[in-house]
Amino acid sequence: MLDVCLLGTSGMLPLPDRWLTSLMTRYNGSSLLIDCGEGTQIAIKEKGWSFNPIDVICFTHYHADHISGLPGLLLTIGNSDRTKPVTLVGPKGLSRVVGALRVIAPELPFELKFIELTKPQEHISINGYEIEAFKVSHTVACYGYSISIPRIGKFDVEKARELMIPQKAWNKLQHGNTVEIDGTVYTPDMVMGKPRKGLKVTYCTDTRPVTAIIENAKHSDLFICEGMYGEEDKDSKAKENKHMTFSEAAALAKDAEVAEMWLTHFSPSLVRPQEYIRGIQKIFENVTAGTDGKTVELQFEEG
Repeated sequence: MLDVCLLGTSGMLPLPDRWLTSLMTRYNGSSLLIDCGEGTQIAIKEKGWSFNPIDVICFTHYHADHISGLPGLLLTIGNSDRTKPVTLVGPKGLSRVVGALRVIAPELPFELKFIELTKPQEHISINGYEIEAFKVSHTVACYGYSISIPRIGKFDVEKARELMIPQKAWNKLQHGNTVEIDGTVYTPDMVMGKPRKGLKVTYCTDTRPVTAIIENAKHSDLFICEGMYGEEDKDSKAKENKHMTFSEAAALAKDAEVAEMWLTHFSPSLVRPQEYIRGIQKIFENVTAGTDGKTVELQFEEG
């Protein structure tokens, strides 16, 4: 099971009823955060989720509405008695940017580890998360993220018995380990079926539509995408500011064949984004205007 929470949905600045765009996931006791603008701490607190298990923080880019809340969040994580390292992921320059922000948060009881993205596409495996970071098109270097939870195949008990594999080896084989007992080597492929469908969430904001989004969002269970402008007359403004309209985001969801899409990162002037949803459902039907705190528990398919 993967818990997914859209902490905030506002672009540019926080509003009285809308925190800045941020995503938080929970899987197997490990939390992952994408972006941390002003007020993200409050959004987490309102949701009732814990700060201590935040192991990974990814940044799409370094505009203030996506990173300015980091120093306070790090201090709060420190006050939760955390001592394990926290891994930060983001475009090139991450350590320099964070170093500058830490002038107001110089002492932490845990280590910060940095993964700086320099290539158009990079893969990261951490804490059970398989992360694809892919470059998008904004006014500064910016990345989208696909987060996958793979699922191994079924353990074939009958096959294990047929091959007379000792039961004490079964658990290790299920976890992908090779086992040697009394000179005989047993490998996982002897008893494990083909990998089953896992879970996938793609998160993308502050960008124009690009092919990399379609490729990385392909068949996602949930696609969370920016929709800066819902109004039909905002196409030129979206192009000028390197953002997207609702219609453009819906077209990406359709081409990527995702199961569901939530729109986020709304312009402060877009007071009631839900009013524009019906107009784009002819492009992609299963679309929702995201709201602060919107949450889903993604479950593995049975079998």
